[in-house]
Amino acid sequence: MINRPEFLAGGEPARLIPITADSAREQKSVSVLLAGLRSVLELRQSLMKSIGVRVGTSASMEAWTEVVFENEDKKAIKQKDRPDGLLILRTGRREWRALIEAKVGNETIGEDQVSRYLQQAKTHGLDAVITITNQFAALPTHHPVRLPKNATKSVALYHWSWAFIRTQCQLLLKNDGVEDEDQVFILSEILRYLESDRSGISHFDQMNSEWKDVVNKVKSNATLAKASDEIQNTIAAWHQEQRDLCLIMSRLTGSDVSLKLKNDHRLDPAKRLKDDADTFCKVPSLQCSLGIINAAADLDVTADLQRRMIYCSMRLTAPKDKQSTKARVNWLLRQLKKTDSKGFFIRATRPGKAETTYQALKDLRDSPELLESDTSNTAATALEIVYEVDLAGKFSGRKVFVEELEKAVPHFYQEAGQMLKAWAPPPPKIEKPDTEKRGVSPEKELAETTK
Repeated sequence: MINRPEFLAGGEPARLIPITADSAREQKSVSVLLAGLRSVLELRQSLMKSIGVRVGTSASMEAWTEVVFENEDKKAIKQKDRPDGLLILRTGRREWRALIEAKVGNETIGEDQVSRYLQQAKTHGLDAVITITNQFAALPTHHPVRLPKNATKSVALYHWSWAFIRTQCQLLLKNDGVEDEDQVFILSEILRYLESDRSGISHFDQMNSEWKDVVNKVKSNATLAKASDEIQNTIAAWHQEQRDLCLIMSRLTGSDVSLKLKNDHRLDPAKRLKDDADTFCKVPSLQCSLGIINAAADLDVTADLQRRMIYCSMRLTAPKDKQSTKARVNWLLRQLKKTDSKGFFIRATRPGKAETTYQALKDLRDSPELLESDTSNTAATALEIVYEVDLAGKFSGRKVFVEELEKAVPHFYQEAGQMLKAWAPPPPKIEKPDTEKRGVSPEKELAETTK
């Protein structure tokens, strides 16, 4: 029997098999997750690491649901203001404590509710508030709810999407990341629940309600206002889709796929939103870059609203030990022997203002010299393999756009990206002495010179 902490007036230990009404999906999902964190060392290490909290093998964790604090204002213990859970991590004499607030299905957490929980955590000396919903964030330190900077001055605020948690479970199981067989079974059961339709857990499946209007405005060359709700919501939706792409690719490759962000955007999500909205209004395309462990290059994704096209690409430095563009292109073509050429192109770029050339992969297989430039003798210094998807009228469909994008990125990587290897200069060599080159031993050479 686990003793309830003295500072709680109410609360139940998180149960792996909660006994709740069928309609209480939120309560059930939180209980399963928190009990899983308490039960499986590697799962709590993985999730805690994402928010910068180290969990040693000797640390212990308590997990409580439906918590009510001692001396809590009666208004605050109403069901709508009661936190869904509490985590307590004990390392020696030190404690780290966090409130948990979760939503399932299409439910989201608003600014007022987050602010109340931050105040509640501050009042009771807790370290953090963690929200869990189907909304996505680029990093757990980025939150889908925008708050004043001073709101998190004394209490940290983090966000996990349910899809992120599910992906961490899948990666641990796929990569044999859990040592204890009993814990492997527990984690498998947790994942089975999280993957069930009954859990209320979903992935990002459609763009914002203004998406079609924004696409049509771009097509008609209408003015875009970067501070307008339609642009802000479009960029926010794109940020969620970027994160979903990372999670999809993580599950497919069995390794962590990360979003490549500039440092100031990593530290300040509000600046990221503002800058991306400004850039979009100048050049109406949505872009992101995925970092895949051990891949030859980052995987760049572009959705061009003007052309209604999706582009996936990876850019490699051309081999410097080959002199002509044709020879350099052949080096890349050898890596793409098994690639289905439909929709694939290669772009050759040269320094400065020299011409960039672009040709279909299927044509280059027969005539690699097609990427030679008519206006420049300079050999290509970079080669980019590009996959194009022309969505035409389907581009403005909120769901269709996301569906096609989430097919295109894995297809590009499977057909081409995973085949690529970056060029590396050969290692330096020790030249043989001239005597060895002529087939004369050093001893014989010495004897000849002393005669």
